[in-house]
Amino acid sequence: MGNKNSIKVLIVDDSALVRQTLTDVLNSDPEIEVVGTAADPFAAAKQMEEVIPDVLTLDVEMPRMDGVTFLRKIMSQHPIPVVICSTLTESGAETTLRALEFGAVDIIQKPKLNTKRFLEESRIRICDAVKAASKVSVKKITARPRAPQPKLSADAIMPEKRSRAMVQTTEKVVLVGASTGGTEALRIFLETLPADSPPVAIVQHMPEKFTAAFANRLDKICRVKVKEAADGDSMLRGQALIAPGNKHMLLKRSGARYYVEIKDGPLVSRHRPSVDVLFRSGSRYAGKNAVAVIMTGMGDDGAHGMKEMHDAGAFTIAQDEASCVVFGMPQEAIKLGGVDKVMSLTSIAAEVVRRAAGD
Repeated sequence: MGNKNSIKVLIVDDSALVRQTLTDVLNSDPEIEVVGTAADPFAAAKQMEEVIPDVLTLDVEMPRMDGVTFLRKIMSQHPIPVVICSTLTESGAETTLRALEFGAVDIIQKPKLNTKRFLEESRIRICDAVKAASKVSVKKITARPRAPQPKLSADAIMPEKRSRAMVQTTEKVVLVGASTGGTEALRIFLETLPADSPPVAIVQHMPEKFTAAFANRLDKICRVKVKEAADGDSMLRGQALIAPGNKHMLLKRSGARYYVEIKDGPLVSRHRPSVDVLFRSGSRYAGKNAVAVIMTGMGDDGAHGMKEMHDAGAFTIAQDEASCVVFGMPQEAIKLGGVDKVMSLTSIAAEVVRRAAGD
């Protein structure tokens, strides 16, 4: 077949059109090779007797056996990295999030065929998710990865700089970026925060609709209030705002009040939302009044923004390699010299609270 070093992918989806589209999308990347497609888990299991793929893309809703049941069987019998390929429905979002808990590496949105831009963005997102998944050790289900290529910087989203003057405020804000594996990492981080935690703004790479379901799920188990951010939301103590999927989120300030701006725009560092956009806005509007955290994920989204935050006086933290599913994003931030402290995931929340209190 193709390159023996290529990432071998098996596509499992009951739609013939989706199977063909995903095959075309994945085969367009020279590092990836689709070795088979299956209309349901039974056909997939039969194919896996012949060839064990490096990565499986899996639909959630299928006849004969649903994707989550099949995922649980795979993880108990022959664990391999699984990327869930789901349609954008709010009801399906809850099921898909359960799949992440059962060991799926990432979620991708099924590609639409209506616009050239959407299909191209889907291609980037899908190929990156598969490459990231191929690097995950599935015994280690605590976090997840991603991969780079030509990309825009946060300049594509940031408004032009006006005055350097900043109204004095002592209120601290916490900015967090995560990618593959981040859903679990963020759960651990947010569950540990106290009810009166400093305000938190989070970018987690995730498709739209899923961020609302993810925020609602976290809100039920955390002492802090967790919600999907809306344009103009204030940064409040005891609250965490999660950037909506497919939108950028920026930190802004009016006098002593911090708030978030939600906006459209092109992919930045190959993502929307982009951690770089959030961090760059944090360096401009919060400076030394911010604490920034970069978590598990592949690629380098957030690394340049974290360096800018560090240079603006923010205290910056990177998740350590041992607790990351993929060490890409934290490692790139460390390489650029933008990280003050490298820490285990379970220690980050206490350090954030300590630093935000000015200790």
